[in-house]
Parts: sequence; structure tokens; C-alpha cells
Amino acid sequence: MALPPPRGPVTEALIAQLTGPEHAPMGELDQAASDALAASEDLLVDDDLQLALFLMYELHYGGLEGVPDTWEWEPRLLAVRATIEHEFEDALRQAIPQPVATRDVPEALFALVGAGDDGPSLSVFVEREATAGQVREVLACRTIYTLKEADPHSWAIPRLHARAKSALVEIQADEYGGGRPERLHATIFADALRGAGLDDRYGAYADHVPATVYTSMNLMSHFGLHRRLRGAIVGHLAAYEMTSSLPCRAYANGLRRLGFGDDVTDYFDEHVEADAVHEQLAARDLAGALAEDEPEVASDILFGAAACLEIDGRLWGGLYEQFERGESALRKPLP
Repeated sequence: MALPPPRGPVTEALIAQLTGPEHAPMGELDQAASDALAASEDLLVDDDLQLALFLMYELHYGGLEGVPDTWEWEPRLLAVRATIEHEFEDALRQAIPQPVATRDVPEALFALVGAGDDGPSLSVFVEREATAGQVREVLACRTIYTLKEADPHSWAIPRLHARAKSALVEIQADEYGGGRPERLHATIFADALRGAGLDDRYGAYADHVPATVYTSMNLMSHFGLHRRLRGAIVGHLAAYEMTSSLPCRAYANGLRRLGFGDDVTDYFDEHVEADAVHEQLAARDLAGALAEDEPEVASDILFGAAACLEIDGRLWGGLYEQFERGESALRKPLP
């Protein structure tokens, strides 16, 4: 991924650090992060801090253009990241009520998902009203996660055992195309981007998308990269799969209404059927099995699910509200 322009003093100092001499002092970045955390009114929508955290996490994925791979495990950089992560998780736990722990985690997940499905949605708006331009903005916002779809949840595979591990691998195998590279979900989404006249390069719209896109991605990376939060990443995946099938059907219908071809709708059509199956698999065989095998992480499973619903609800609900006001959802127009 090419480095995007900075969004404030933290990303400015971070990018300078990553592209400068490897052993240069890190005092400026450390101070910028401390100052920004102290001054931030809401870390969950803070452009500068969310982009900075995203870029540091990106070192564990495909990397950053012009940045040596040795930065991935640089202790001084990890210390700065840990400072931001601590405040990020604290903000999440303050913003998201902890669901009541229960012995029946699958049923609690279904209740949690059902309780949040009571208002107007972006997918219904796309199905019935959105313009082609608005749909392209939605697709641009999806690029940050979907062009590497499933990767954050894969961090959990070596941290699970027996039934839960098997269920997660089954889900992820589908996400990665079942052995067919051309059916990787990230690949068919790239096809959709090209069919819609958009750039399919990862990070092409990094400077266009709002902070909430990075908050959503950082949530997954934070849960996935910390073994102590393995329950949360499982709960996140369960909620994600349980709320995907019907919206994808609506997106596909909206794309057809606007005249987009099969190359664009294929990604969403694929998820209508796949995620209907994954819903039961994720709730019962993955989350349910993990809760039975490790009861001590049951509360984190529900927290991860609640976090997924809340943070993604803010992201896509925010886009919907901007479209309803006749505004763009992006920080700057698409090229």
C-alpha cells in the first residue's frame, strides 16, 4: 500500500519516521501521539489517530511502500502503538455497553443482532434510492477492508482449538475462494471495482475515506492481533457474518437497478448464499464451541459482537445520513 498523505501531527511524524533513517530518534512521534491522545475529543472518529493506528497495523499485513519490513517488530514503534491501543480499547469499552454474560452464547448473539436491526439502513437506501455516484462512494469506503477480506479474522486460527478452530478454518476457506484464486472474495471485489469504473489498487482511496472506515478496520486488527482478545475477534466475525446476507442482497438489487453488470454484482451475490451458511456456522460452531471450551472468554465474544455492530453501524449509518442530506460521504471527490 502506498503511504497516504498525513491527516495531522501524528501521521505526519509517523510517515517521516517510517521513511527516514531506521535508527532515528522517535521522540517527535512519541510526543505527537501523547499530545493528540490528550487533546482528542473522540478517539473513535479522530482522523489523525485512526489513520496512524491503521498504518502501524498495516505493517503486519501487506506492508507499506518504501517502508522496510523491519519496522513491523521495531520495539519503539510498538511502544507508541501500544499507547494508542490502550486508549482505543478504553474508548471502545466506554462507548459499547458490555452485553450480559450468558451460558448460551449463540442465542445471545442472535438476540444481540436482532436487537440492532430496527432502523433505516444504507443497504436499503442503495437498493431503492442511491445514485450511481453514491454507490461508487460506498464501494470506495469498502476498499480498505474488502480488498484484504478475511485477513484480520485469520489471526485467530492458531489461537483456537478443536471445534472452534475447525469452524473458523471452514469459514475462512470460503472467504479465500475454496482453493480457487479467482474466487478469493478480495479478488471478486476488485473485479467489482473495475466494473464500476473504480481503482482496484489497495489503498487507492486511502485519502478519500472518512476516519470511521479506519476505526472499523482497526477494531478487527486490534482484536485479531492480541491473543487475550481471541474471544472478541470470534464475536466480531460472528456478528459480521450474521448481518451480511440480507444487506448483500439489497446491494446487489440496487446495483442491478442502476444498470451495473454481473462483474459488479458478483461479489454481493456470492455473499447472499455464503453468509447465510456462515451465520449458523459462526454463531454455533465457532462462537458457541469456543464459549463451551473456554467459558472465561464468553463475555469477550459478546463484546466483540457488540463492537462490530456498533462501530460498523456508525460507519455505514453515517454514510446513509450524509446521503440523506445530499452530501458526499467522502473527504474529497473521487477522481
